[in-house]
Formats: sequence, C-alpha cells, structure tokens
Amino acid sequence: MDLETVGIFLLACIPFFLMTVWSVVNAAEKEFATLGTKVLWVMVASVPFVGFIVYWLFGARKGRKPGAEEDENV
Repeated sequence: MDLETVGIFLLACIPFFLMTVWSVVNAAEKEFATLGTKVLWVMVASVPFVGFIVYWLFGARKGRKPGAEEDENV
C-alpha cells in the first residue's frame, strides 16, 4: 500500500472512531434501568463501525442523564 491509500483509509476511519468514542461516553454517563442494561449498551456502542449506529437508533433514548428529573421540576 502506498502512503496516499493509507491516508485515505485513516481519514475514512476517523469519523467512525470519534462517533464510537462519543457513543461509549454517552452510554456510560446515562442511567439505565439496570446495571446489566448499561453494560450491554456500552458494549454495543463500543463495536467498531456499526455499534454507535445501533446504540443511537435503539439505546440512546432508553437511558436518561443523571439529575434530569430534578431539572424538569424546577
């Protein structure tokens, strides 16, 4: 492989890597019904290339940010 091909490959992978990291952090910050559910969504979000898509489609709305209820009652 030449240097140009490697550069193109890395540029294509960077958005997937960033979205994966963002999804894992988001899942780790949220509160889910059980600890097992939280671990499951963190594991799903950490799967390269497709995990963040599955997490954002199905898991992101299931969790809630800590303290979200307190903000709603103010």
